[in-house]
Amino acid sequence: MSSTFWPIIDIEYVDSYAWVIIPPRSGPSAPFEEWDDIKSWCLERAEDLWADRELDPGPNGVEFVGETLSRCAEAFCPPGSDHWLFLHLDHPTDAPLPVCAAIGPAREPRYPTLRALTEADDQNAVDPPVVKPFHSEYLGEGMTTFRYVPQEGSPHVLACVRYAWQVTEHEADVVVWTATEDVARIMHAAPDLEELARTLAIFIP
Repeated sequence: MSSTFWPIIDIEYVDSYAWVIIPPRSGPSAPFEEWDDIKSWCLERAEDLWADRELDPGPNGVEFVGETLSRCAEAFCPPGSDHWLFLHLDHPTDAPLPVCAAIGPAREPRYPTLRALTEADDQNAVDPPVVKPFHSEYLGEGMTTFRYVPQEGSPHVLACVRYAWQVTEHEADVVVWTATEDVARIMHAAPDLEELARTLAIFIP
């Protein structure tokens, strides 16, 4: 497929109440000039969070949340990265759960590729990963996994969720992933995470 028409991730619909969306820092999906100033972008998103929830941020609430979002953007979507970052939080002052989504050229064959993208055969997992089929209206039949992964030098395991699709029409692989030590947090966010996975589509610019 010609790079001129390389597909990018599109978002058909996502509940903006649950998510702060941070587009890629580079590549064809990177947005407009405002994106050059990540701190200003995150400050605007922080204002939206307080306003959408009709909460009083007080004298420092907007700045505090904006800085939190900015640190997440720099940590999980640094300059030069070409994946989407979605930050899940119910209250503006929650610690955001970072979720990433990326697209790349398809690798064949399909089934082994989906298992690789979702790390369905992770030998380091505490228990065998839970592997399930996952259907998206826009991306078709995919795969999702849940697994616990030990961390070197830490007594805490990571709870990891992944989704993956291979879209033959566009010769593209799409993967969504998140991980956290806070198991209760990822369980609470699970319905929103599944909804997010179902909203992703492919767009040819």
